[in-house]
Amino acid sequence: MAAGGSTGVVVVALVCNLGIAVAKFAAAAWTGSSAMLSEAIHSLVDTGNQVLLLHGIRRSERPADAVHPFGYSKELYFWSFVVAILLFSLGAGVAIYEGVEKLLDPHPITDPIVNYVVLAVAFLLEGISAARAIKEFNRRRGDTPVFRALRGSKDPALFTVLLEDAAALAGLTIATLGISISHLTGSPTADGYASVAIGLLLGAVAAFMSIEIRSLIVGEAASPAVLHDIRAAIAAERGVGRTISAINEIRSMHLGPTDILVVASVDFEDQATAAAIEEATSRIERTIKAQHPAVRRFFLEGQSMQDHARAERAMTSPGGSPAETAQAPASPAQTLPAKQPAARPQAPAATLTLASDPAPAKPLSRKERKRQKKRH
Repeated sequence: MAAGGSTGVVVVALVCNLGIAVAKFAAAAWTGSSAMLSEAIHSLVDTGNQVLLLHGIRRSERPADAVHPFGYSKELYFWSFVVAILLFSLGAGVAIYEGVEKLLDPHPITDPIVNYVVLAVAFLLEGISAARAIKEFNRRRGDTPVFRALRGSKDPALFTVLLEDAAALAGLTIATLGISISHLTGSPTADGYASVAIGLLLGAVAAFMSIEIRSLIVGEAASPAVLHDIRAAIAAERGVGRTISAINEIRSMHLGPTDILVVASVDFEDQATAAAIEEATSRIERTIKAQHPAVRRFFLEGQSMQDHARAERAMTSPGGSPAETAQAPASPAQTLPAKQPAARPQAPAATLTLASDPAPAKPLSRKERKRQKKRH
């Protein structure tokens, strides 16, 4: 769920950018300034971005259901990534295109005073939006350095508005310089170069936003301070007469700016009863959520240190090591004796007649019998 402060920042930015876009388009049409047209497109893209951010905030607040059991908090990350893509493709792309076209076909700026008035009004409105965003950002970051706080922020709605406002103020400065140089020198090329510079600035901001939001979509852990408090709450249940003997690991992931999922694996004491384990788990969860309400889901797993280490080794080495494979319990199929192949029916043994064996006797005829009698 997005913080209420972020919603207010986005609404203020939306109103300011809409008014600025209208004024810039009117000035660009009146004076023919490419830098002013680039700034008008920039403000129009920012206005559309704020609409998408509000849409993402609204969708991220939907409750969990059977299809999305952990809720829709990541919707905000998705729509923020869309904002970064639009800022790069429309804001930066069109600004660079307008600048190049002005350089290829230079034409003077007419009535530059109108541009100066519109730029002054834009500075005022962008300043109001930026001041609101900076105030909320400073409240959250505390003493953390600005760049580190931007890299560590888990609320894309806030840092998107902050970066857009910073880019808008820098873009207004560039546009003012380009228009002033063209006005004073009479050369329209400075206006074209200013438009290209604005496009490059927007491209750099969009690239930074894309990298940071991509990391949030993939899944970032809670801050070190939050993880420290979570570990301390679990460690409070260790010791003599307690239920936990060791902490195996603690893992966390931001599902949204104020929606953290925490999963911890611990080794419970062997003599701990089920009732004692349930009471300890409830105490840990109450302590963590009292300190950090953003931890909306907390799961505690019981596992011995040896089993946890074995599971980690098996997960990091494909197929597991030979030692782990040998220690793994055999399946029922593996405990049965190997099935022997059925004996094939033997063919009757062939009767061999050796050359040294006597030939079978033939029946004697009557004449031969008489001859044998006469011989005897």
